[in-house]
Amino acid sequence: MSRRWKLKPIDEMAVRETADRTGLPVPLARALILRGHHAPDEIEAFLNPRLSELSDPYLLPDMQKAVSRIWKAIDAGETISIFGDYDVDGVTSTALLTRILSALGADAKPFIPDRLDEGYGLSIEALDRCLEEHGSTLVVTVDCGTNSVDSVDHARAREIDVIVTDHHEPGDQSATAFALINPKLGRGEKAPSLEILSGAGVAFKLSHALLKAGRASGNTAAEHIDLRDYLDIVALGTVTDIVPLIDENRIIVHYGLNALNATKWEGLRALKAVAGMRGEADTYHLGFQLGPRINAAGRIGQPMQALRLLVTDDADEARRIAKLLDETNTERRRIEKEMADAAFAEIDEYFDPEKHFGLVVAREGWHPGVVGIVASRVSRHYNRPAIVMGVDEGGNTRGSCRSINEFDVLEGLRACNQHLIKYGGHKMAAGVELTADSLDAFKAAFAAATSSDLKALDLSPLQHIDAEVSGKELDWNFFEQLKRLHPFGQDNPEPVWALYNIDVLGKPRVVGQKHVKLSVACNGQKFDAIAFDYSLDRLPDGRLDIAFTLKENRWNGNTSLQLQIKDIHAAKAEKESVPQF
Repeated sequence: MSRRWKLKPIDEMAVRETADRTGLPVPLARALILRGHHAPDEIEAFLNPRLSELSDPYLLPDMQKAVSRIWKAIDAGETISIFGDYDVDGVTSTALLTRILSALGADAKPFIPDRLDEGYGLSIEALDRCLEEHGSTLVVTVDCGTNSVDSVDHARAREIDVIVTDHHEPGDQSATAFALINPKLGRGEKAPSLEILSGAGVAFKLSHALLKAGRASGNTAAEHIDLRDYLDIVALGTVTDIVPLIDENRIIVHYGLNALNATKWEGLRALKAVAGMRGEADTYHLGFQLGPRINAAGRIGQPMQALRLLVTDDADEARRIAKLLDETNTERRRIEKEMADAAFAEIDEYFDPEKHFGLVVAREGWHPGVVGIVASRVSRHYNRPAIVMGVDEGGNTRGSCRSINEFDVLEGLRACNQHLIKYGGHKMAAGVELTADSLDAFKAAFAAATSSDLKALDLSPLQHIDAEVSGKELDWNFFEQLKRLHPFGQDNPEPVWALYNIDVLGKPRVVGQKHVKLSVACNGQKFDAIAFDYSLDRLPDGRLDIAFTLKENRWNGNTSLQLQIKDIHAAKAEKESVPQF
């Protein structure tokens, strides 16, 4: 189904002034302003991110307390447990802190709970197993723990200090940890940009603070650690957790991608190899090649294997684990396809875009490690908040929620909390648990919550357009200038351009069974173009209007510009302007 195209109104005078000042082509200047960058200093910071612009880690709450306690543990030879999570953000956070603390001389031991048996986060069961295995006197959490009130109290009763590093939304009551480092506590009174950090970003801040304290005291190990070497690990967690790629996150990912190109970590080298990663690293590689293989271990395999991959310095071990993760990811994709096909079939039987605003699907036997991916696919396909859940033999129902920009799914779950055992997350993604007996009541409550917020909105499929371009503008200079807007991701999406009245040259063909490749011409310029997951019988006859992103295509030693099509319309006899909203 073709989408409505939407071009936001903009001050075209400001666009031309920005183009003149930055040297960017006018369409790129337009995209820059659409992303909220207006003032010269803002634009300079965006186009030229600098590590020196990272904020002082001590701006985060409880940072000084945490640093003092950790250095005390290092000096006393205490065992420190790094308690993480099984998704990519959690695994990378755990790997980062394990490597940093070990390099500082700590007896640091990583731990990641079992997804199926112990569930998400700092549960009492997982904490007890961690303490039993490690015999630690200090636990540092990463990417979890803010709302683990009972578990932290349990640790205190055992005379174990817990330092929480996390980035999730605090609930009504936060854990009374020895130190609680969460940028969402205090709501950015000192540094608002820190609120958007991923779990790996918060762990990076703790690492930075530890090194600053160590260097100030003359610690030799601290003086020899270069945090830039670790930014590829941090970038991997940041991109895969879909936090906004602006401000500090943009800086971290910009330099993290540079580090990944020449990574010093055997695990990332091996993972790049099995993923077939070529060329300069981009956020695509993190989000769609490396990240899914690490995630697969946490979803249907052994997350400690993924963690081991990122902390090993043994090349043979790294290659072995990378191969295992690749195989696990293949199996994950098979399970995902079966679940997604069933979910789409069930929803299609009843879906009415005028009546259904929140989608909930639950089945017995659905793998709890894959429900989040399927929920994302369902949400994107129908442009609705979606919840996908698996029901186990005991009737316990657990699942994942994924949302759209127009709906805060965490607030939606709060409106349904009388039917839930527990829930948590943030605006766009959350986890939920309930009993099978409560499922129907929960579906009705969630439908009411989503309908209340979304019924008056037009939720038909929409394609955002950054600018109309001409074929003559699309040259290598345009592409090189486009790179200045990298890295692309959440809140800094890759620009989508529109070309009108283009001619199709020759006969389009199907490649890879479900993609359409074609040659097009516009303003005397010829381009190769490809439409992924597009059937040939959907292609309109005659001239076309296309929405696309611009890519560099390398094939058989040749390099060319390629139009990666996002949407296709039949060209109008007379070009109609894209509606502005």
